[in-house]
Amino acid sequence: MTTRSFRTLDTLAPQGQKILLRADLNVPVRDGIISDLTRIERLAPTIKELADKGGRVIVVSHFDRPKGKPVPEMSLAPISEALARILGKKVTFVPDCIGPAAQDAVAAMKDGDVLVLENTRFYPGEEKNDPEMARALASLADIYVNDAFSAAHRAHASTEGVAHHLPSFAGRLMEMELGALEAALENPERPVGAIVGGAKVSTKLDLLNNMLEKVDMLAVGGAMANTFLAAQGFSVGKSLREEEMLDTARAIMAKAEGRGCDLVLPVDVVIASDFMAGAPTEIVPVSEIPDGWMALDIGPETVALLTEKLRKLKTLVWNGPLGVFEMPPFDTGTNAVAQEAARLTKAGKLRTVAGGGDTVSALRHAHVLHDMSYVSTAGGAFLEWLEGKVLPGIVMLGETAHDVAPL
Repeated sequence: MTTRSFRTLDTLAPQGQKILLRADLNVPVRDGIISDLTRIERLAPTIKELADKGGRVIVVSHFDRPKGKPVPEMSLAPISEALARILGKKVTFVPDCIGPAAQDAVAAMKDGDVLVLENTRFYPGEEKNDPEMARALASLADIYVNDAFSAAHRAHASTEGVAHHLPSFAGRLMEMELGALEAALENPERPVGAIVGGAKVSTKLDLLNNMLEKVDMLAVGGAMANTFLAAQGFSVGKSLREEEMLDTARAIMAKAEGRGCDLVLPVDVVIASDFMAGAPTEIVPVSEIPDGWMALDIGPETVALLTEKLRKLKTLVWNGPLGVFEMPPFDTGTNAVAQEAARLTKAGKLRTVAGGGDTVSALRHAHVLHDMSYVSTAGGAFLEWLEGKVLPGIVMLGETAHDVAPL
């Protein structure tokens, strides 16, 4: 689905409308303190636009995993306070998401008001996509706006079910996310490349196969590269690898060769005998990893190779770090490649789209998070999009554009 196949806020007249806004307020919280406000900050423009134009904005979201029952520590109440601070206006919190409390709060709203309903996952019907819960949520509003791409891969009552009953629109964050992904994979400026890192080939198999169909260059890094090196016959010492995936790795390499896709693997690595910060390290070619040592980062020759490849690209998709970036000195390779991608992006020579939890952390660690063309805060949804899978929340935005079932 492209950004042109569903309705955006450009076609919505919010004045006086009760708007059920599916947001993603599932932010990291430790000891009652929100450690990263990014998702709330990115949501704010949609809420401000709708409220400023006279909409009555009813924000609905999940938070954490309460498993279908109320858990006080997983209430959205403190997150609604953070939202109010970011918006710079009053936000009313409602201690339920359906039923009389929610209905009464919505009935009392005036144009421009914003309220946040309680965690939808306090009800088992949310994750089960129960039709009754979907109808109960839909009955609160006149319009449905989905601005939670990060939850769009789940067919839940608040992401898929409710869209059967209300005219549905994409929020600004959703529109931006899908536009960035379309520009990166559906209609990219070529040559287009992908960097895929992480621990296991098995968890990225669908992604790798889908990338091979879409990109001109595919660079594999992280521990998953060890499996590819082992499949080529190299000894990788005690590096993390998946013995059962060696044939799969060979099949991927053969597929890349058949398609004319440039599959780039490390040519040298940073190794250590112990997995710990400050451990003694050496830099060796991938053909010379000794027994008892493990590869924990790409080496300088691989960094030079990847930066050379980046300079030939017009578009780059990045998912996954190239080494154990959380533990110096094994962050050097990821930092160097990320900084070169950022330099090219700022120079207008490269469009960069990145996403996934570890990727966001790695780019922040490299101090380039805000220098990429677009960084998705979505985890599973971003990964499933890269895998070529259908996202229920996105499909429903298209299906319901002209056809809404009665409540």
